[in-house]
Amino acid sequence: MIYQLTQLDLKTLEKLSSNNYTRRIKSHFLAYSTKYEFCRFFAVDDYDKHCGIICMFNSSMIVSGFDGTAFSRDILSEIASFAVINKPLSVEFPVEYSQDLERMCSIEYIGDKRTEFAFSAQGELPELNVQELPRLDDVYAILAQCFPAIKNNHGLWLTDTSHRVRRGLAQSFILDSCSTATVQYIIDRVALIGHVGTLPEERGKHHARKLLYWIGEKLTADGFDVRLFARPHRVSYYEEIGFKKCGLDIVLERKDTDF
Repeated sequence: MIYQLTQLDLKTLEKLSSNNYTRRIKSHFLAYSTKYEFCRFFAVDDYDKHCGIICMFNSSMIVSGFDGTAFSRDILSEIASFAVINKPLSVEFPVEYSQDLERMCSIEYIGDKRTEFAFSAQGELPELNVQELPRLDDVYAILAQCFPAIKNNHGLWLTDTSHRVRRGLAQSFILDSCSTATVQYIIDRVALIGHVGTLPEERGKHHARKLLYWIGEKLTADGFDVRLFARPHRVSYYEEIGFKKCGLDIVLERKDTDF
C-alpha cells in the first residue's frame, strides 16, 4: 500500500538504506519538509510492514527502502503503477530492483544506465581562480547555455538552488567565469556533484576538468565523500580527473519527453 505522509521526521528517514536515493530524499525533506505540494512523501507498506519511502519532487520520483527490508513483487508492481499514474519525468530506484521495475513500466518508461563515481583525492589542491560563493545569476548564465531544461525554467531553478544554498544543502562553484559545477546535496558527509557546464566558446580547454578536480580535492580535505553520476561512456573521462567507478544503476525516463 502506498499513501501520502502529511507528517514525517528525519528519525524515520535515518532508517532508510544508506544510498544515493535516501540522500536525495533527505535533501528534499530538509529543504522543504512536507509543507509544499511540489515536494510530497509517500509511505510504502507491505500489509503492516513499512518497506520504504517515495519522494515526488517536481517532476522526479525517488524511491528508497528501509534498511533490512526488501520489496516484494507485489510491492514493485504497486510502485510501477504509482509511477505510471503520476507520470514523473524520471524515476530513481535502488539498482537491485531497477530491471524488474523497468519491465513493469516499459509501456511508459525506458531505462537509461548511469555510472556512479567516487573521487579519489591525491591531497594536492591546485591554485585556481575558483569562486566558492558565486552569484547564482552568473551560474545560471553558464548553465542556460548547456541545459535546455534549466534555460526554460530560470525562476524554478533560481528559487530552488538559492533555497538549498541558504540552508547549507548545496553549493555552486565557478572557475574563470566560464565553467561551473554545483554540489546538489551535502548529506551524511557525502557531496554529490551535478550540473557541470562550460560556456560554448570555452569548451575543449579543460576548464570543467580542472574545476571538478579542484572541487574533489577541496571537499575531500573538508571531510566529504565526493560523488557524481554520468553515462557509462564517460568512465575514462572522469577516471582521468580522479574519479573511480563505484556503481551502476538505471534511471527510468518517460518515453514521451525529450530531455
